[in-house]
Amino acid sequence: MTNSLNVKIHFAACLILLTVFPTAVRARSHSHSAEDGPLDPGYVFALAAANHFLHAWQTGDLENGMVLLSDGLRHSQNADKVEQFFSSGKDRAFEITRGHGHQGRYSFPVVMVTPRGSSHVKRKFSDIVLVETGKNDWVVDKLP
Repeated sequence: MTNSLNVKIHFAACLILLTVFPTAVRARSHSHSAEDGPLDPGYVFALAAANHFLHAWQTGDLENGMVLLSDGLRHSQNADKVEQFFSSGKDRAFEITRGHGHQGRYSFPVVMVTPRGSSHVKRKFSDIVLVETGKNDWVVDKLP
């Protein structure tokens, strides 16, 4: 009977180790470190500006979208093309992922999602580039 109890205790200990150890390893491997992203606090402002611009595109808000364009982009783009960028379609969405770059300039991969017929969607893969204009003000320097 003592031998049976020792086997059961040993078996229970093994089960505990098998369930706890992989969870601890997985948690440690998914922890975030400074290497996961830029240390520049401007990254947050650039990401927020990209999100605001894409939200303006999503809702067809030309006025708020134009405010977020850099002077260089605004002067190099045809006004009709920019207006069409904001006005074409409805029920749009976007996906934005982790950006890359350096202090003062960041690029974010985006997917522009629009309806295509009644049961399909169209995805346009691109990127949006933002530049700092000073004091944490960021503008779009490349349209997606």
